[in-house]
Amino acid sequence: MLQGLFPHQVNNDYRGHPLALWLFYPITLITLGRSLVHVFRADGGAQSIATIPLDSYPVEAAAAVVTIFALWGLSQLLIGLLYVLVLWRYRALLPLMYLSLIVEYLGRMAISNWKPIVTLETPPAVPGGYLIIVVSLVMLVLSLRRTPAADG
Repeated sequence: MLQGLFPHQVNNDYRGHPLALWLFYPITLITLGRSLVHVFRADGGAQSIATIPLDSYPVEAAAAVVTIFALWGLSQLLIGLLYVLVLWRYRALLPLMYLSLIVEYLGRMAISNWKPIVTLETPPAVPGGYLIIVVSLVMLVLSLRRTPAADG
């Protein structure tokens, strides 16, 4: 299993189940799209998507939240570009990318419980986070299983 997560050679030789590879394309597109929303939308998606009541905050506080969302968007953009690189040139790292998704979303949930943010409604990232963890766990297992075609 460790060999699958940390291959000796990082190349485009992916030997796991094809579904895990193909599902990573929409995950990558969603990551890139979400990052651009956080960077370029006027409120960073903080109020319009996450339902953080920015209009009830002092102007400076609301601006700080929007900046933090934009900075988070930059981090997501870098992660998304790494995903593109893995899909394009380094598919052997796909299992590690699924593990990183699991760790990221579990970490988000833990931090959100430790340091909650008041929102008017449940942000879409909350139920989406549960879904991505379950899907990523299944895809991690599939990506680590060698397919007969890969061995042939």
